[in-house]
Amino acid sequence: MSLRYIYRLIQAFVKRFKAIIFLGVILGIISFLFLTFLLPDIVSTKIKIGIVGRYTVDKLPEVISAKISGGLTKIDESGNVIPNIARSWETLDGGKTWIFNLDQNIVWQDGKTITSNEINYEFNDAVIEKPTTDQIKFILDSQFSAFPIILTKPLYKKGLLGVGEYKVKNISLTGGYVQNITLINNKKDKLIYKFYPTEDRLILGFKLGEIDVIDKLQDISKFENWDKIKIDQDIGWNNFVGIFLNTENEKLSEKTIRQGLNYSINKTEMGERALGPISPFSWGFNPQVKPYEQDKEKIKEIKNLEIKLSTLPNLLKTAEKIAKDWQEAGVKTEIEVITSVPVDYDAFLATVDIPKDPDQYSLWHSTQATTNISKYKNPRIDKLLEDGRTELDQDTRKKIYLDFQRFLVEDVPAIFLYHPIFYTISRY
Repeated sequence: MSLRYIYRLIQAFVKRFKAIIFLGVILGIISFLFLTFLLPDIVSTKIKIGIVGRYTVDKLPEVISAKISGGLTKIDESGNVIPNIARSWETLDGGKTWIFNLDQNIVWQDGKTITSNEINYEFNDAVIEKPTTDQIKFILDSQFSAFPIILTKPLYKKGLLGVGEYKVKNISLTGGYVQNITLINNKKDKLIYKFYPTEDRLILGFKLGEIDVIDKLQDISKFENWDKIKIDQDIGWNNFVGIFLNTENEKLSEKTIRQGLNYSINKTEMGERALGPISPFSWGFNPQVKPYEQDKEKIKEIKNLEIKLSTLPNLLKTAEKIAKDWQEAGVKTEIEVITSVPVDYDAFLATVDIPKDPDQYSLWHSTQATTNISKYKNPRIDKLLEDGRTELDQDTRKKIYLDFQRFLVEDVPAIFLYHPIFYTISRY
């Protein structure tokens, strides 16, 4: 069969069926465009989520930043630090100098290999060196055994380009604060986060249809009679609700008074008990601290005491329960609703984020004037906290933090109540 014959045969076929062939080409182009551009938008999801707070680009809430990127290290379910962008690390001088080796198999969201020159951590108390493209060295001012956990902070390339499942599609700022941020993954699923200044404004935004989901709400009383909403709950094991007692206040300076206030509270109906300041899922948790179950025989010291209990609005119901128990124990209690951490107070009820490492130097060491809310001073606690952050052996560190919890709970600079329940509200 000659090439001329084949050519004539094809020419005759095209001439006879040209309309069908043309239609097939058009349908093929349409199908290609549909599968490439339209279908992902049809099968993908778009969720608008509301969050309370003011956040900058470099300090996004963890629920968002964890989706965009990760740090040199990450934390497993037991609170242990494990490799992430760094495949390994070491310290040869007791925790003052740390050397991290990068995992060359991990790339940025633009497909390019991560190099040490792009690691943009900044610390006031550390010198950073980058000996090679896959190694970075941190030279601290002093020994710090918990330093690897600091490096769980997500890393970004220019433009919030990370290593996570979601990319930043767009972001809206007002006065340096994030108003909206949209994340998108490879399936074209979109998460649109909208930030509100107050919880009341957040709930109004939900009512108006501005958002589909409210994340991490503690008080759901305003939703009791709502229809067509779904309420999910999650126990905040990495948070505790507690009452910080001003130990510099003359009427609360005695340990026996603080213990009496603790014994007078019925904690059985508050939720999952928080026995101390460390998460029960942490390797450093001590389950054998004094539980302070309600005991009316141990509250004689607090008769005729007067206390002002300051609380944030979302914990008002808890404050009312505490006030009732204290009133029954003979303590005249006044509730004060505030919107931020008070400068001067008797007792302050708050929800606290538990640090990822058992090191709680900033919360309880006597030198930490800004973050030591209870204004607590105890040389024994100071020494344990100092030892815990310089000891590298985890078994030894664990013994230190077991003692730290035992002595701290005994001294009652704060009353540890419960791990809060966080609610997620969404539409059907």
